[in-house]
Amino acid sequence: MKVYKERIVLFNGAVEDQENTTSALLSKYIHNRLTEKGYAVEHYNIVEKNLPLLDLKLKDIPAKVKEMVDIFSQAELHFWLAPLYHGGIPGVMKNCLDWLEVTAEDPKPYLTDIKVGLVCWADGSQAMQGINNMDSIAKALRAWTLPYTVPIVRGQLTTTINSKTIDVNYSHKLDRLIDLALSKQIITR
Repeated sequence: MKVYKERIVLFNGAVEDQENTTSALLSKYIHNRLTEKGYAVEHYNIVEKNLPLLDLKLKDIPAKVKEMVDIFSQAELHFWLAPLYHGGIPGVMKNCLDWLEVTAEDPKPYLTDIKVGLVCWADGSQAMQGINNMDSIAKALRAWTLPYTVPIVRGQLTTTINSKTIDVNYSHKLDRLIDLALSKQIITR
């Protein structure tokens, strides 16, 4: 299998770390599809990183923040995964993205020209609110959000309750998002 040079970040903004969660199922699915196509994927799971709260008055940027900034800014493509919490994305995910402010004076600040695919899930049918929330943030960070997104009704994601198999309706949607993200037809520069 040929491994392509494009750097891909799979950003999981959920605050759950168990194996059988929605975020783990979606991360695994997207990861597997990308690696099947020959791409290397770097996972950034917010729950594992324990980033400090944004404090731009710090004289020294924390090492964890520097690592995140390097991972995020050096990738050509991101997939952001988030549950909907009270009308938006989890606060720890937003805090992570807010830390990109430390790149404000860089020649290519924030997430300039990086493509971002968006996936959000909710218990009801309101996941689009999370998509809109992430879309606004990504655009404020100068990224290019894909024109196709995947809002998910969590109870309909799998074929049966407690299943680890994504329903065909959602697997087709996720595959479409991945194919669009990898398409060279989406020109960002």
